[in-house]
Amino acid sequence: MPSAESNSIHVAIIGGGITGIILALGLQKRGVDFTLYERAAAFTEIGAGIGFSPNAERALKVIDPEVYRVYKQVAPSSNVEEYFQWVDGYKTNEVAARLYIGVDAFQGGRRADFVDAWSKLIPESNVKFNKEAVSIAHKEDGRVAIQFKDGTVGEADVVVGCDGINSRVRQLILGEANPASYPCYTNKYCFRALVPMEKAREVLGEERTTGGDKSLNRFMYIGPNAHYITYPVAKGQFMNVLLVISDPNPWHTEDGKHTTIGSKPEALQAFADWHPRVKGMADMLPDQLQKWAIFDMFDNPAPYYYRGSVAVAGDAAHAAGPHLGSGAGFGIEDALVLATLLEAVNARLEGLSQKARVELCHAALVAYNNVRYDRTQWLVGATREACALFHWQDEEVGSDFEKFLHKISERFHKIWDNDIDEMVKVALGEFEPVLGNKLPN
Repeated sequence: MPSAESNSIHVAIIGGGITGIILALGLQKRGVDFTLYERAAAFTEIGAGIGFSPNAERALKVIDPEVYRVYKQVAPSSNVEEYFQWVDGYKTNEVAARLYIGVDAFQGGRRADFVDAWSKLIPESNVKFNKEAVSIAHKEDGRVAIQFKDGTVGEADVVVGCDGINSRVRQLILGEANPASYPCYTNKYCFRALVPMEKAREVLGEERTTGGDKSLNRFMYIGPNAHYITYPVAKGQFMNVLLVISDPNPWHTEDGKHTTIGSKPEALQAFADWHPRVKGMADMLPDQLQKWAIFDMFDNPAPYYYRGSVAVAGDAAHAAGPHLGSGAGFGIEDALVLATLLEAVNARLEGLSQKARVELCHAALVAYNNVRYDRTQWLVGATREACALFHWQDEEVGSDFEKFLHKISERFHKIWDNDIDEMVKVALGEFEPVLGNKLPN
């Protein structure tokens, strides 16, 4: 691990999900030393399918062209026009609204496949498994000590918590008694499954699986208090299926977890009054299902994403529901901004005292917070609004698909149209004023 006199800061990344891995790869490309600490015995990723929005794809190219190349290996180019297509699942089973995404856009696959492919780009020497962070302390010299559950201690100039929605690092930044240290139930839960494409085709037909008019056929069936999403992943081998259901009750499990065992009859009940074809779609699902509560950070948002030389990113900072398909993409944007700013810190280290190094690190995290806070907090609220639109719970819109398309398009385009190069430029511009013209030696 580099010493205080090194010409590179050392960054500790807590958590080896998508945000943590992409941050590691961004730092690696920019020559910033890092160690990635993962609590599990190997890289793993919870969840089934995932799609990456156009802004996330552009950010991957800037992080490192090799990272983007590997991404395209897992989710190869389709060279077709992509649309989101919303079906009136309650009354007609007909496509009632379409939103153009782009050509070869919003590609997806299995989460585990992306994590596996990207993690292979990180040298083994930079990763430590079975490391669960317990506490973090700023030392007298300004560096940060990380105490792990196994009794070991790590040190770094900067610590970034990429440890997900139940982030321990967020608790340590904000305080364990702070409600913002914990996510809240959104009164929505979901069932997820990967269905073999042959089975999906039997139920949905060719037009709504991998056939049709030059589209990968992403469909969302919407109606009162629920929605049902289908789209192909893993090069068309599987159909990713997601059912989201409104729930008036508080979430409770004996073990306190956000997941529990669900069943096909429970899923069928939510769609009991819907169009017969949509009800029949639940037959694609296995009899035993994992039931996922959807939590987010809307009710008690983190007021800031850093303290001293410690920060949080991705879901650890601004967990949102899955309804706009952008949680991972915003984590990738976070990673790019952090990697850019920490590279800028490295470029200024020559001849600086330890005190000045610490102030540089603080300035980088202030700039990160300033650039990312408003956009990421907007996503959390916009995601809740989107789900209300899907469930016909927006009183102004209801089942009016013309009004629906206008409102949902605004939200998607605010996500997709983010100028990645400008975001990086603004981040570096924020760093300069915070830093000031001179630092003490």
